[in-house]
Amino acid sequence: MTIVDAVAEPLPRAVIDLAALRRNVAHLAAIAAPAETMLAVKADAYGHGLLPIAEAGLEAGATSLAVLEVPAGLVLRRAGIRVPILAWLHGQDTEWRAAIEHDIELGISAVWQLEAIAAAGADRPAVVHLKVDTGLSRNGATREEWPRLVDAALALQERGVVRLRAAWSHLADASIADDEAALAEFRDAVAEAEARGARFEILHLAASSAGIRMPEARFDLVRFGIAAYGYSPFDDTTGTELGLIPVMRLEAPVVEVHVGGTTHARLAIGYGDGVPTLGIAKSAVQLNGRRCPVIAVEADAMLVDVGNQRVSVGDTAILFGSGASGEVTAEQYADWAETIADEMVTGVTARVPRVYVG
Repeated sequence: MTIVDAVAEPLPRAVIDLAALRRNVAHLAAIAAPAETMLAVKADAYGHGLLPIAEAGLEAGATSLAVLEVPAGLVLRRAGIRVPILAWLHGQDTEWRAAIEHDIELGISAVWQLEAIAAAGADRPAVVHLKVDTGLSRNGATREEWPRLVDAALALQERGVVRLRAAWSHLADASIADDEAALAEFRDAVAEAEARGARFEILHLAASSAGIRMPEARFDLVRFGIAAYGYSPFDDTTGTELGLIPVMRLEAPVVEVHVGGTTHARLAIGYGDGVPTLGIAKSAVQLNGRRCPVIAVEADAMLVDVGNQRVSVGDTAILFGSGASGEVTAEQYADWAETIADEMVTGVTARVPRVYVG
């Protein structure tokens, strides 16, 4: 083969369509109403960028935000965002006092977390959401631990250390039957807590899946995650079929063109940028309006077969996008890589610049 052209220091990019994000959030909020919409912005908003996504989602109708860890909540507060923010993944080094003093609401799964709040010495009550495990087994108090957690929270509320705002849980979304059983388990746990004296301001259980298909699980708010970014939480339906628009378009420039029996193009993106190596034999990118099979994925580059079409250095290949121009979506690419769209978009590494449009 002969290298006919090359360029130095190219960059891939992830184009984030904030208009699509707003449309998705507004669409989901309409489905969930009269329940309110909490937008999940965990993992840097699924790789889309914490602050731009949070701001756009709030503009579109979300009334609160969900993060995993307290530091992400502090970033939002320091950026001037004032809506309720919920953080629920805690460790021994959680900044409890900072969270409380910056009005970050805390998902609580264990008595030791309440004890840490009490020891933090904040000058105001911590706003807490007590979590019961209804079958996902990710976190949350088991039904055996639940009464003790409720009693401990009530004792601290009596002392003015906490304000009991919510009871909540996560569904496993394994099947309709499993979700119905978990819903019944959640109702029982809430009733048990109320019998012990708890008075919850709100209840929340549903995320994207149940928020769309299980009205009885919506309660007072729905935590929309991956659906807000344009992807389906279901195996049998695409995001497009749900009326959603993928928010991220991942693209990379052609940096070399090799002419031989067939033409190969090298793209400036690789597994170091989050491109999966699994499923190469099935995968393809769109280049100049045509699907081109992927030959290899390297750390910083990937090689695609462009056949006999005319390709030049600087042309842009789309790995995945909205599908509007014939390119694959992250859901389709995820099928090739035997994963899910959540992992595809979140896995795009931080060294890939995010470019915001819309």
